[in-house]
Amino acid sequence: MTGPILILMLIVTVILMIVAISRLKVHPFIAIMTLSLLFGLAAGIPLVDRTVDGVKVQGIASVIGSGFSSTFSSIGIVIILGALIGNILEATGAALKFADLIIKAVGKRHPVLAMQLMGWVVSIAVFCDSGFVILNPIRKALVSRTGASSVAMTFGLSSGLYLSHVFIPPTPGPIAAASTLGIGDNLLLLMGLGALCSIFPIIAGLVFANHIGKKVKADDEGTSQSYEELMEAYGKLPGALNSIAPILVPLILMGASSVVNMIKASGALADVIRFLGTPIIALSAGVLISFVQLATTGKKSQFQTITEATLKSVGPILFITAAGGVLGKVIASTDIVSYITANAEVLKAIGIFFPFLLAAILKTSLGSSTVAITTSAGIVAPMLSALGFDTTMGAALVCMAIGAGAMTISHANDSYFWVVTNFGAMDPQRGYKVQSLGTLVLGVSAMLEIFLLSLFL
Repeated sequence: MTGPILILMLIVTVILMIVAISRLKVHPFIAIMTLSLLFGLAAGIPLVDRTVDGVKVQGIASVIGSGFSSTFSSIGIVIILGALIGNILEATGAALKFADLIIKAVGKRHPVLAMQLMGWVVSIAVFCDSGFVILNPIRKALVSRTGASSVAMTFGLSSGLYLSHVFIPPTPGPIAAASTLGIGDNLLLLMGLGALCSIFPIIAGLVFANHIGKKVKADDEGTSQSYEELMEAYGKLPGALNSIAPILVPLILMGASSVVNMIKASGALADVIRFLGTPIIALSAGVLISFVQLATTGKKSQFQTITEATLKSVGPILFITAAGGVLGKVIASTDIVSYITANAEVLKAIGIFFPFLLAAILKTSLGSSTVAITTSAGIVAPMLSALGFDTTMGAALVCMAIGAGAMTISHANDSYFWVVTNFGAMDPQRGYKVQSLGTLVLGVSAMLEIFLLSLFL
């Protein structure tokens, strides 16, 4: 089968996936798995394993099985541990402590920036949807306390949460994309690059929030509960260091491991540091420290409940992520890769914008940033060499470009859109003006920064 026909078939597969998920309301896992199977069969992958010219060729069942298991085994535990840390931070009030620290650092004179930074930090460990719900009472209290625009504060919080959600591990999307793109062992690099790529969109988001806050009004322009009353009503909060430790310690461990690998150190101590810096082990340490938070805040008895709730919430994400890995494996098992490699110059003309546009199309059509990220990574992974981004840094930039696209744009088919509009006291029409237009600004500004970085890194 010729390359152009395979490309056309892939485009049709993606369109059918969009229609199935967004229009027919088929669950993403079922849609991705079914269409991966159909695409693989249509692309000529054999029904069963066989040997051709002395080379073993996997059948479609083996391709699907290996794509699913490899993705699941490589990132499943990491996603579970990261989500567990986030849920414990939520239960103990450590997320609120984060917010308090940032507000003290930024001050009352810059409330929108404070909300952005607060959301950006909290969403490293807490999903943006739940992060908005957690921090929304603080947003309302600060609106009353500072007199700032409720709409501006809403988008400030929304944008900060969204940026780290699509850029920075251990949220599932970036972890899944990193694993699919072959840089799953370089999470610290992704964290640093994600923080760097947040600069332009934070600035653009701040400008947009202040602008739209003058144009659009929400229904909750004040609240009677003060910020201090809110903090007191939550109960006993962990200390500052205790709040930061579950995230800070894994970062330190992974950073130390990266340094050891960079200098190519050897010996028993170096092996121990590498072991502790493995994402699974580092995040396990974060979970243990989070358990200390539960104990010090008198909520140790909730650990079982939190764990069960985490597993229930993470399950669907894990399976959708693994399904994205299946699609990537199926694509890699066809002749698309060789065709693209032979026509690399065409794709290089699009370069870093290709993964951005692909993720943006999927995000806008499907609604889920995580599905957009994992699916885009699966499609782009076999093309890294053709795109000219087959180095570790190149793959990391592609991961960032996918994340930027996965923000563009949030509208009615996105659960986060409804969280922001409902808790931000806006109807859908105002939500389109604020959240939808704002996420377009975020995505484009982030992509501009990523493109500029790609010229030098």
